Amino acid sequence: MHNQHLRNIYLLKTNIPEYPQPEFHVSSLKHDTQHGGLLRIWKDEGFKDPHRGLKDADGLSLVWWSLAVGPQEIQSAETRLLDRFYPNRMEQPVNRMLPNQNFLWKFASSPAFSEKSRFGSYRFTFPLQEVVNAYSQQFCSGAPPMIRVFKTSLCKQEVQYSVLVHSPASELFSEYPLLAYDDPNAIFTYRDGHFIWRSQAMCETHSWKLIQKPDIKRMEIDYLSSFERQTYVWDNVAIALHVDHGQVLKFDCNRLRANLTYCEKPTQDVPPGIQYDSFEDAKSLVGHLWPDAGFPLEKEPSLKLIF
Repeated sequence: MHNQHLRNIYLLKTNIPEYPQPEFHVSSLKHDTQHGGLLRIWKDEGFKDPHRGLKDADGLSLVWWSLAVGPQEIQSAETRLLDRFYPNRMEQPVNRMLPNQNFLWKFASSPAFSEKSRFGSYRFTFPLQEVVNAYSQQFCSGAPPMIRVFKTSLCKQEVQYSVLVHSPASELFSEYPLLAYDDPNAIFTYRDGHFIWRSQAMCETHSWKLIQKPDIKRMEIDYLSSFERQTYVWDNVAIALHVDHGQVLKFDCNRLRANLTYCEKPTQDVPPGIQYDSFEDAKSLVGHLWPDAGFPLEKEPSLKLIF
């Protein structure tokens, strides 16, 4: 990925508490939207750029998704992290009272891991392979789509790595390098039907410090006092699907409903103009749009309730 050289006060910080840089294997994508976007997706039975590229800096018509990193991905990443540092360690029985059990989720404090949404009350979560297959059939005549390194955006407190997915028939994007396949040094790569994200900064506010204990082949964590805590940059990955000329990436209507959950509004970092519905209003709306679903709208589960 190519970083933009912009001045950022958070990047200049020093003495950041020790924190993990795990490798996540991600096989699901999420697309967050608000009330109006939900209505368009329901009407179109899929996803499109309603602005036809007019609001994109490069004039591209794109449908944006992001990585869905849940409890299973976090737990697997924790195991890989321990195996990398202590390859001959003995498996410990799961005991939530031990400080080195289920520690990684405590560092997952950035919006990239939140059950809350910065872009509206409604979240669609699809298996990555289902999205890739639908895109392949509808836009690539059944051929595998091209996956390229798109751009890196540096905001006030966020580094976003963007990946572009497009039809091999398009020649618009030859200037962008192809995404490496299983590059061990890349922040983001693709292998065997899933994305691999080596997160460089998974905390927003550092409330914990990672402590390595090689003599007993364990990692432990220490809770930081309020004056020791640091606010730093966090990173995430966005997936941009090129869907041009008002076209729609379509899914079965029942699949759309089955993969839909409700998200609450975060306390900060909400872009201007984003509207949120109450949970009761959202349940009523979704029940009206999908009256035969047979199950109520559910809230996106919180990591804190799972671990």
